Amino acid sequence: MVVVRGVPWWGVVSSAAAPVLMVAGWTVAAGLQPRSFDAIAQPVSALAAPGAADRWVMTLTFLVVGACDVVTALALRPARTPGRLILMAAAVAGILVAANPERPGTSLPLPHVIWAAFGCAALVAWPAGAWRRGPSVPWGLRPVISAGAVAVLLALLTWFGAELIIGGGQAGLAERIFGAAQALWPLAVVVSCRRAARTGARSGPLPDLNRPGARPAVDA
Repeated sequence: MVVVRGVPWWGVVSSAAAPVLMVAGWTVAAGLQPRSFDAIAQPVSALAAPGAADRWVMTLTFLVVGACDVVTALALRPARTPGRLILMAAAVAGILVAANPERPGTSLPLPHVIWAAFGCAALVAWPAGAWRRGPSVPWGLRPVISAGAVAVLLALLTWFGAELIIGGGQAGLAERIFGAAQALWPLAVVVSCRRAARTGARSGPLPDLNRPGARPAVDA
């Protein structure tokens, strides 16, 4: 029985930087567009498409946020490996979205759509692959909490998809809310892991969730 390993400081930095950079990036990029740009109706990808003003801002945002998510996944040692790998895959997909922007006059930019769909699905699924059972598990990795996160993210993604399909006029708003939620959840998990590690250090030894061969206690 040893203390549960927490998340290193660089994982805290990367998880906190991702949502800040995401929101700052699309806000600055939208502000650089002509007055005709509608952030409520137009998706974030339009800010990185050829023809957009200073498209490098949103492209760089995709790249940096993706890198932050990779670092966060590496740092999330208390989480199960499948969830960490799914989060990394989502981050790589986000980078590939930036590398395959929308093209003016193309209604279905296939590479962009494929990587965006894959990335969004992975962002919804990773909490399910990361959860653990046991009384000492950080709250952000408990099954009920993780399932709730998946449900909320799936609902927001469904709203965004519906807006794109039916043209409801709020695709940009839906995408931004989903984007903020998926960027904030890794930070919430990291905070819960750090708190659990501190609590375990004060109260005594807890099961090491990362020790080879160790099995976390299962709730009755």
